[in-house]
Amino acid sequence: MDTGRWHHNAVTYARSDRDIRPGPHTVSVVAHRGASEDAPEHTLAAYRRAIEDGADALECDVRLTADGHLVCVHDRRIDRTSNGRGAVSGLELADLAALDFGSWKGQATDKEAPDRKSRDSTSVLTLERLLGLIADAGRRVELAVETKHPTRWAGQVEDRLIQLLRRYGLDAPPPGAPPPVRVMSFSARSLHRVRIAAPAVPTVYLMQFVLPRHRDGQLPPGVRIAGPSIRIVRNHPTYVARLQRAGHRVHVWTVDEPADVELCVRLGVDALITNRPKQVLSQLGRS
Repeated sequence: MDTGRWHHNAVTYARSDRDIRPGPHTVSVVAHRGASEDAPEHTLAAYRRAIEDGADALECDVRLTADGHLVCVHDRRIDRTSNGRGAVSGLELADLAALDFGSWKGQATDKEAPDRKSRDSTSVLTLERLLGLIADAGRRVELAVETKHPTRWAGQVEDRLIQLLRRYGLDAPPPGAPPPVRVMSFSARSLHRVRIAAPAVPTVYLMQFVLPRHRDGQLPPGVRIAGPSIRIVRNHPTYVARLQRAGHRVHVWTVDEPADVELCVRLGVDALITNRPKQVLSQLGRS
């Protein structure tokens, strides 16, 4: 493999703030933890399926193991998504590799679904292996990496992430080329670390609530992409226009329902992060 290849905040929104960007536009479809409705989240099978389904980008969460490896696991503990117990940060990669990260999802009824017994469906996935899959995809597939916080490793997660992106030549794309990787976090401090270490890597500020300091559309310094939850967008659709007027792109999570897809398209968001990339692409007429 050639590593050179690649709770809602009670904010009142003015009723006069209703300008919604009309007309058709291209929305990026991002597979949330892979095609995670059809395959176990964060497994190689889920990401292969997302690529086959035509997803424009893949989303993953990363955590650092006790021996310094970045693995794609959402929860602080592995209890929900594996047959083991414990915190990711307290286990070594070899410990995780001995566990089953796929059978919890159960047997598929879809004949086209991946075999749950295959290693692709049950093995813990390292970020490095995911980067290799993307490099071999045969087409452009972007990656959105979410750093999880707080963690016992503080800034080491960002340090290891940038080191790995640098090894693959993904920390600084060629002039004029769109960045293939972006880093997302609910932590402004994490995004600050990334911007200092790799200024060319775009950062996304994830929001579960709209804090008062962000209700006018402003984001933490240096961040150019907002990541509001679909709940924020449903409850305050005009907030999208505020973000756009402030010069920000908008990536919404997690958008699975057809009505939510329609709303986001009508508002002119830039990306939909979804567990159902195939269905969303079909709804957008891109199946």
